Amino acid sequence: MRMRTLLGAATGALTLAVAAAPAYAQDSATGDEFTGFYVGGSVGYTVQKNDVGESILFDAGRNGSYGDTIATSTGGNAFAPGFCNGAATSSANVACKNDKDGVEYYARLGFDKQMGKVVLGAVAEFGKSEVSDSVSAFSTTPAFYTMTRELDWNAALRARAGYTVGPKTLVYATGGGAYAKIDHSFATSNTANSFALSGKDHAWGWQAGGGLEQKLSKNVSFGVEYLYSRYNDDDARVNVGTGTAGATNPFVLAGGADFARSQNRFDMHSLRATAAFRF
Repeated sequence: MRMRTLLGAATGALTLAVAAAPAYAQDSATGDEFTGFYVGGSVGYTVQKNDVGESILFDAGRNGSYGDTIATSTGGNAFAPGFCNGAATSSANVACKNDKDGVEYYARLGFDKQMGKVVLGAVAEFGKSEVSDSVSAFSTTPAFYTMTRELDWNAALRARAGYTVGPKTLVYATGGGAYAKIDHSFATSNTANSFALSGKDHAWGWQAGGGLEQKLSKNVSFGVEYLYSRYNDDDARVNVGTGTAGATNPFVLAGGADFARSQNRFDMHSLRATAAFRF
């Protein structure tokens, strides 16, 4: 619903821009509308994919091999209740709330070169998407264990390639590399063992998408853009220690353990409205 509302608002704004554009046609008739540097920004909404089947992997004994079973003192699976792709809402039941989607806001700097109807360029972007992604495990204790990641900030450098469908209207594709600062956190209802986060908080990735840009005047343009982003977040770990747990504690029996997410892809879809001032 929120994504459709944003799409409606962005489409409405662009429709007004297209309708107003003829009033500014006298500003330039050179056929070179999109050449030059520009600064601008975007605001939109980011939605994550549904990570169905995601779980937490265990490295019993900390030998670097994930996918082990943490066993109880009777030999059973200590995590038999299972997993869910979200933040836990209960210790006794496998129940999670949905991952957080949210608004995004970015500043951008770019350059385009128009050659006839073809436009080639590059854009650099810096900002933040207000999203977080969790996965939870549930033990027979009962207890929950939730690993969460969220974007602190991210930056990208993308190429743009487009085609003018009118003297002041550009449709384009865009794609390139991205880099993100990711905040990791961990929560559990287990008060016996000790838990510590480790690993890097930075991740490389890539982006791809496309959009439409409409000039309103010689210097001002508005548009809409879709962007898919993926980051390779594969380094975050939770190190489990003895704490105050007794000898029959499953993690103590395992000789210690580490947690890792089964899914290292942190990816999302964005729909944004854009604005630019061209020099």
